[in-house]
Amino acid sequence: MSSPSPVQIREANAHLAAVHRRVAELEQRLEAAENTVREQAESLIRKDEQLRAATQEITEAKNKEIYYLHEKLCKSEDTIQRFQNMIKEKNAMIGQLQHRCQLLDNICKSRPLLDSMLFHMAEAERLGPVVGMGEPTVKTSLTDGESNCSPNRISNHKDFSLSEDDQELDEIVFGTTV
Repeated sequence: MSSPSPVQIREANAHLAAVHRRVAELEQRLEAAENTVREQAESLIRKDEQLRAATQEITEAKNKEIYYLHEKLCKSEDTIQRFQNMIKEKNAMIGQLQHRCQLLDNICKSRPLLDSMLFHMAEAERLGPVVGMGEPTVKTSLTDGESNCSPNRISNHKDFSLSEDDQELDEIVFGTTV
């Protein structure tokens, strides 16, 4: 075998140097790409951790808000229940007061009749017993159907009228109030 010529050796050395430079250049590019990938991976990991922390904060805030709103809802439902019970009590009281008001209205409507009756009773008391009359010959009863209070006689008697046009009653003043 013959030894290579100096020109071949120089060409081979130049070729080896070019290959070596190319390998070094590719290794630098590979290292730069690895660094870029590593930085991107670290950046993604940091962003992922940040997003997890933000998600955790949002979840905790959401849970706190839900708890607060649930408590507020329960208090509102309790308040509504109390108000509904109060309304029922007030309605019951209104019913009782309306009944009492109706009774008072009826009493006020009957007052002229009562005032007239009291006036006539007072007049009868002032007159006293009839002098010179003996015992009645016929025993009268209040239940014989002919008393002054029988329903047949009340309906036609002016003193038992519920009208407020009675002139005689307007002139009479009694000490009773209703």
